[in-house]
Amino acid sequence: MKAQCKPPWWSFFADLSMERKLFLVFLVIITLPLSFIGLISFKSYSDSIQSNTIAYSEKLIDQMMDGIDGYIEDMKRISSMPAYVQDIRQNLISSNRYYEQKQQMEGDGNVSVAPGDLNLLLSIQRGIESNISFINNIKSGANSVYIFDKYGNGYYSARNGGVRLNLEESYKYWNGHSGDSGGEALLFGTQAYTSNLQSTRYAFAVVRRIMDESWNPIGLIAVEANVSMLKSQVDELDKVTHGQSLIVDEQGKVIYDSAQRQLAANISDSPLFQEAQGRSGSFYDTVNGRERLNIFSASNKTNWKVIISIPVDELTRSVKVTRNATLAATFFIIVLALAVSLFLSFALTKPLTRMIRLMKKVQGGDLDVEFTVQRRDEIGLLGHQFNRMLARIRQLIDDIYRIGEQKKEAELQALQSQINPHFIYNTLESIRMTAELNDDVEAADMISILGKMLRYSTGDVSGGATLRQELTYVGHYVELLNCRYPGRFTLTVDVPPELDNYRLIKLLFQPIIENAAYHGLDDGKPQMHLGISCEMKEQALVFHITDDGCGMDKETLDRLNEALRNESPPKKGLDGGIGLKNVQQRVRVHYGGAYGLEVRSTLGEGTDVCLTLPRPEREREAGVEIEGGPQDERHA
Repeated sequence: MKAQCKPPWWSFFADLSMERKLFLVFLVIITLPLSFIGLISFKSYSDSIQSNTIAYSEKLIDQMMDGIDGYIEDMKRISSMPAYVQDIRQNLISSNRYYEQKQQMEGDGNVSVAPGDLNLLLSIQRGIESNISFINNIKSGANSVYIFDKYGNGYYSARNGGVRLNLEESYKYWNGHSGDSGGEALLFGTQAYTSNLQSTRYAFAVVRRIMDESWNPIGLIAVEANVSMLKSQVDELDKVTHGQSLIVDEQGKVIYDSAQRQLAANISDSPLFQEAQGRSGSFYDTVNGRERLNIFSASNKTNWKVIISIPVDELTRSVKVTRNATLAATFFIIVLALAVSLFLSFALTKPLTRMIRLMKKVQGGDLDVEFTVQRRDEIGLLGHQFNRMLARIRQLIDDIYRIGEQKKEAELQALQSQINPHFIYNTLESIRMTAELNDDVEAADMISILGKMLRYSTGDVSGGATLRQELTYVGHYVELLNCRYPGRFTLTVDVPPELDNYRLIKLLFQPIIENAAYHGLDDGKPQMHLGISCEMKEQALVFHITDDGCGMDKETLDRLNEALRNESPPKKGLDGGIGLKNVQQRVRVHYGGAYGLEVRSTLGEGTDVCLTLPRPEREREAGVEIEGGPQDERHA
């Protein structure tokens, strides 16, 4: 007696009722994760808050930068006004001419200034400064507009009393950094300067060279804006994010910061700037023992970058309260869901699960299953219909299989019958003419050959033969052709000997040879050379039945191949093809659509009919079993 095996540890669970199994499953799947929520909720919710803050802050930064970019675009448009105001250009030209003459006079030792020159200089100054006053009133926030001639002489009209005292130094800086810019506007970051009110101010500027009609530089315009115009936008951003903002240019020079302690400072070596690489992103750092979330985004127009630093403890301040409320609501919903699920699953899950298992068997191909109907409810009705459906499917499969076998046999017999009358008619005509002309042994030989061919071709239509028998049959047919047309045909067979016993259906090569002889014979050539060769490929055998007859033009060849591909019904016609179409249909019925005929031909040179058949091992895999008659010797 065999020792009784100890049941596995999970057998206890397997033996439980479905209701208890579902209760345990829900208990493990739903309530077990709940026990971990208290441990991970703070971090997960905190991460959610931070990720949402990052996304929202990036959106706010982009909106703020769009406003700043629009303001700078307005400054650039203002800087382009001298290109459209003729009065400014004319006064600059006059100023350049005046100071050019003055330098020449100083070089000649004459330093006296005529009263007319002073009047001219005053007229130039008033003309340019009146235009500057007009420009200052176009855009709010522009501190000052400076226009210089090409000798560095500056003209300006102060707004709010904020005029640079170091104009000469500023001009050299702007002029030196805009040497190759042509008429393009250049943006200069925040610079500190001392105003004529003896106060230190900070401003960024747009500088553009002024060109004359010949595109020669005649001066320089600088439109500067005080960084105070950024304060309202930055303060609004800091209020929403509870952080501090910093605007820097590509070189790490501070444009503006919330505390206004680093204006115009270079922070390119600071860890904060070096960490903020790329167009946008976020990272964490710790300053004075306080962890910060840093979010940054860069403008596509100015390449200025806004960096917001938000203390992490500011983000998680309200997380605990929200977490506790969420846990309470989640626990209540889970308890309610467990109760409802247990009630419904007990009534529905057991029969449905059993039916699902049966359906999976049917999907896998097993139709010999049956659903046991235990109740008369909807599940019982569904199971009854399921059983009826399977019974009907089994009956239909049997009917389709039987009809398919009958159809295949009928097609083979019908296709076979198309060849024999056509072939026998031509052969008997050859025998009649030969007997009438010779009345000797030659006619007897022809009749003997015909007898062999008839015995071969009139056998079981569903049977087959070996490749050796098929080639012997083709050789007999060519002999009969040469009896009718003495010496007009030669046949060359080049097939590997190991294929002699290759099984195939009957009458595949003879209809193709017949088609070549009767439709490809070139009366201008004394002899037609026929050939049969085999090309062994990885996936199939390709037999080439070739002739050197008259061939076909491209239009006829395309029409014939199209008819073969579409498997149009065989019918007699001048273009040949009754044999080819017949062979094509029989090959596809036996071997499948991957095999068949393809014709290649060149007009005046000959034709190559490619017959593709499965390799011997693939023929066995396809389930093609063909029995043939006795083997004959190969004859060519």
